[in-house]
Amino acid sequence: MSLRKLISNKTIAALAVIVTAFANTSAFAQAAAATAEKPVDMGPIYKTATFYVLAFLLVCLFVAIVGKALKVYELTREAQDKPKGINWDAVNGGLFALFLIVGLYGVYWEYTVHGNMILPEAASEHGKKIDQMFNITLILTTIVFIVTHILLFAFAYFYKHSGKRKAYYYPHNNTIERIWTIIPALVLTVLVLMGFLTWRSIFYKVEDPNNKPISIEITSSQFAWAIRYAGADGVVGLKNYKLITSDNALGIDFKDKKTLDDQLAEVMVIPVNKPVRLILTSKDVIHSFYMPHFRVQLNTVPGMTSYFEFTPTITTEEMKAKTNDPKFKYLFLCNKICGDGHYKMQREVKVVSQAEYDAWVAELPTYLTDDLRKQFNLPVASAPATEPAAAAPADSAAKDTSAVKTNQIALKK
Repeated sequence: MSLRKLISNKTIAALAVIVTAFANTSAFAQAAAATAEKPVDMGPIYKTATFYVLAFLLVCLFVAIVGKALKVYELTREAQDKPKGINWDAVNGGLFALFLIVGLYGVYWEYTVHGNMILPEAASEHGKKIDQMFNITLILTTIVFIVTHILLFAFAYFYKHSGKRKAYYYPHNNTIERIWTIIPALVLTVLVLMGFLTWRSIFYKVEDPNNKPISIEITSSQFAWAIRYAGADGVVGLKNYKLITSDNALGIDFKDKKTLDDQLAEVMVIPVNKPVRLILTSKDVIHSFYMPHFRVQLNTVPGMTSYFEFTPTITTEEMKAKTNDPKFKYLFLCNKICGDGHYKMQREVKVVSQAEYDAWVAELPTYLTDDLRKQFNLPVASAPATEPAAAAPADSAAKDTSAVKTNQIALKK
């Protein structure tokens, strides 16, 4: 039997496949048995780049072997003057149809599974506008994505080469060019204008004198946040990085009298339906102040002060009910990879009623401590006077009574 016939013989090929599969199965069984006797921790191996490089090379080798085997098969049939064994046009057309079905199911799966993982409704006034823009853009792009891919994959399937028809040469059409240029241009123009107007409504607000915003300064550093409230005067005082010390971590300039009543907080508490004006600064590197539920994100940059104003619309308790999560918390965090401790930059945000906010802020300590008063030569608050002993009033009353009696005797004389 010649080598050519040996290669093309189906029985020999089937036996080769069976022998190969049996040998591989035996090898894997032996490896599994050895592993069962002495378990090996593969965790460290999975974390190495070498493992994934070797896995990629193994996949490439497998694909190359399959390709070479198919090539040998085709060449063998061609050498024997046999008809073409595999109709690759039909295979490719079927694969395109399969990819279309799998892809459309993937879109459905993304919407139904990952769609449930997105953030709940926006908890701020401007957040509703941002969500509206996002939804409109998502709906439009999804429609375009589905339609174009149905056309692309369906055409590849229905018009695959069959040898029964000749392709029509259609190089250019001015009308089609105009349609697919003008329509996307108009849609994008509308989307850009919506974004521009929304951006202006967020950053260019007319202040209502009857509803002035609460000023809160947020200072970022590696790897923490400092929250400073404006105090009773409603104005956050000045600070200077040259004044930063171990006691004065923010570098507050107490020569500015507006700093004397500023208050320091561990969490951010804000009243619902009340404007909040954030003053954002950084002590070291660029951080990103991010409040996902309020659709707020702005970088904090060293040497520059940024501002953002928003109005919360849903209290923490209301959001717990909406999300059916009794442990729900609003957070603000750093959305910029700022170092190895980046993950620790989280603080809780509580949205409460105005009465609850007023009671909470009244208990906040001031940033200015007695140590800072001494450092800046400011008067230290005196200790409260102690109440006199209980016997003192009685003695005083006795003295007053005797004095009155003496005066009365003097008058009689």
